[in-house]
Amino acid sequence: MAASGSLINRMVRAAKLDSGLYEEVEADTKANGQALLAVVLASLATGIGTGIAGLFMEEGGLWFVWGLLLGLFSSIIGWLIWSFLTYIIGTKVFKTSQTSANWGELLRAIGFANSPGVLRIFSFIPFIGGLVSFGVSIWSLIAGIIAVRQALDFSTGQAIVTCIVGWLIYMVAVFLLTFLLLGAGVLV
Repeated sequence: MAASGSLINRMVRAAKLDSGLYEEVEADTKANGQALLAVVLASLATGIGTGIAGLFMEEGGLWFVWGLLLGLFSSIIGWLIWSFLTYIIGTKVFKTSQTSANWGELLRAIGFANSPGVLRIFSFIPFIGGLVSFGVSIWSLIAGIIAVRQALDFSTGQAIVTCIVGWLIYMVAVFLLTFLLLGAGVLV
């Protein structure tokens, strides 16, 4: 694999908001595994940062492992669901004559948009960690908008609206699922 197609190189380019990277991974049908790894690495970094913060607060090692596993699982499922919702909204609701994409293309692009999340490993740092986490969230949102714009051949405005609508639907679904799980006694 060429250096330009390496996972780390692609994640750095994604974090730099390189629109060419999003076009590249959209077209590279062999990049599904790399997109998944980008999501996993960002999730693990987030879990490690949060886990270290929990250890500082004396939550215990089990909490660290549980948070890491739950975060990893929810990040992967969230990536799949949000990518699918964005695909449906972008190709069915806001489709233009130029829109041409399949779910895999959007999945790869959005997967790499998670790349800034690796910096959440620093979220445990007192005072600064919350700012880092917030900044990375905004950065990842902007990367997601660029990913959607490139994958769906949209204008930036269309990509923003598509992302907002997809995010709202996703958040309602997460809220309802959490409510159901709490009601069933699965979550305490």
